[in-house]
Amino acid sequence: MSAFRGQYSYTLDEKGRVNIPARFRRALTPEARETFVVTGGFDHCLFVFPLDEWERKEILLREQSITNENVRKVVRILLMNATESTCDKQGRILIPSHLIAWARLDKEVLINGALERIELWNPQVFAEYVGDIEQSFEELAKDMVF
Repeated sequence: MSAFRGQYSYTLDEKGRVNIPARFRRALTPEARETFVVTGGFDHCLFVFPLDEWERKEILLREQSITNENVRKVVRILLMNATESTCDKQGRILIPSHLIAWARLDKEVLINGALERIELWNPQVFAEYVGDIEQSFEELAKDMVF
């Protein structure tokens, strides 16, 4: 199982490619085959899952009841935007233009490790997101098992 930690800043090139940090690429399992699935995430970031992790998510999604309207909506939104991208020789993946626009990505991209996934953020959007969190870290974490 992959585990991604840390924060990096990279540049989105003119073709829509972004470098996946070498530390993250080294964390990939052989089953991922250096392939990621990119889709829209929460709070205007992009979720980037290694292929094997994405396949686990698909199993979980299949177990959900399609009679639940929210399940149908989430599945549709996640899957209509999901795109596979294999790392090129420079360690870059291609981000589709509609996802670049949705996440408001520009030249600079903030790459955050989030355990089983990577998140891509516009640095300004991320700063606003963090700034809007009114509770302290301690308050947010008080009901979590850690």
